[in-house]
Amino acid sequence: MSRAAERAAPAGLVPPGPPRRAMPGIFAKLVRDRLGLMTSAVNGYGDAVRVAAGPKTLYIFNHPDHAKHVLADNSANYHKGIGLQQARRALGDGLLTSEGELWRKQRHTIQPAFQHARIASLADVVAEEAAGLVARLRTHWGRGPVDVTHELTGLTLGVLGRTLLDADLAAFTTIGHAFEAVQDQAMFEMVSLSAVPMWVPLPRQLRFRRARAELHDVVDRLVAARSSANRHGRADAAGGDAAGGDAGIGDDVISRLVASVRKEADPAVADRRLHDELVTLLLAGHETTASTLGWSLYLIDRAPDVRRRLHEEAVAVLGDRPPVYEDLHRLTYTATVIQEAMRLYPPVWILTRVAQQDDVVGGYHVPAGSDVLISPYTLHRHPGYWSEPDRFDPDRFDPALPNERPRYAYIPFGAGPRFCVGNNLGMLEATFVLALLSRDLRLSTVPGYRVVPEPMLSLRVRGGLPMIVRPA
Repeated sequence: MSRAAERAAPAGLVPPGPPRRAMPGIFAKLVRDRLGLMTSAVNGYGDAVRVAAGPKTLYIFNHPDHAKHVLADNSANYHKGIGLQQARRALGDGLLTSEGELWRKQRHTIQPAFQHARIASLADVVAEEAAGLVARLRTHWGRGPVDVTHELTGLTLGVLGRTLLDADLAAFTTIGHAFEAVQDQAMFEMVSLSAVPMWVPLPRQLRFRRARAELHDVVDRLVAARSSANRHGRADAAGGDAAGGDAGIGDDVISRLVASVRKEADPAVADRRLHDELVTLLLAGHETTASTLGWSLYLIDRAPDVRRRLHEEAVAVLGDRPPVYEDLHRLTYTATVIQEAMRLYPPVWILTRVAQQDDVVGGYHVPAGSDVLISPYTLHRHPGYWSEPDRFDPDRFDPALPNERPRYAYIPFGAGPRFCVGNNLGMLEATFVLALLSRDLRLSTVPGYRVVPEPMLSLRVRGGLPMIVRPA
């Protein structure tokens, strides 16, 4: 339906969609091919689709105006939906899953850690971690493939620890595997509509319970280390020139959260809040950037001209030195490659909401309680806004070229009040890493290896991404 037709449509129309007899096939796709389900729905029925899936009715919207309405203009009417509802078992009510006043308090607490000036001051740390990744990968020259997914996860956890938590996460080797179990369980509960109780001892659910316990142990150790450091900091301040009740409290996220939960009257509530927010940060703070970098490397390997231009820009801008913050605005082509990778493979591939009250979206009635889905994966491939939408073309984002696309045709970091708080740090990290890798190394996908997207809470490469390392 054209935009003009949508505006003329009377309120209360029911979106088109597959008949109920198609429900078995829909469930099969929900389990095995979620990206295919979303793609076939919008390709077959248009920008607004109604899908009956057992006891649930899904409303899929795939137009920039729809995304703007649900995510920004009327965001108060839409709470987090399927997938993240299930993830609450592990993440609790952290920033990713909480709502209302609790979410606003959490956002207020964590926001200062992502301020522009603070991120700029951490650029050297990010550059050091990126250089460490290059050094580790260089050791694989002539030694066969290396799983870059694993290496990128280690990188992003290292950056997360040093920039936001003031902690070394290298000792916590189980974090990546634990979050795989969390995502696996969340998707299982989503496709099964939470029909299987948690007490059923399925291997997947037993793995999830172990993973949840491991993550809470990691959080306990991080908080204990930070509390000890803060106590020593206050003691040192009391013996010197510093004064005041906040002396010794750092500006890292853990310190801010510890200070914030002290205001809770109930210690049990304070402890739960602290755990929920830190577990959420550990997941969101590393998974999306690792995913973006993995897809970027895969796409670059398939585009020799892009690889050449990246290498030439990195050499011209950096020479043989590490990147500094000012280089972020000079590595313009590198940034376009990352933006295009996030267009084709957005780390958050779907945004799920539940309508709290009846609403009208694009002329279509959405009843209260309905599950509303907006997929950046399909929106970023909308043929009305992207020419040859499946083609990898970083020049789409060349800042020197005119851009007439609607703002909400491209939403890799979400939109509205819940726009990703860590987007600037994520772009800094991805740009530095990609520039150093492009300057120093050539990474090639193993011949014959089939790269398959796996849509979990983030969009990752199924089974990892083995690549061969060579000099640039």
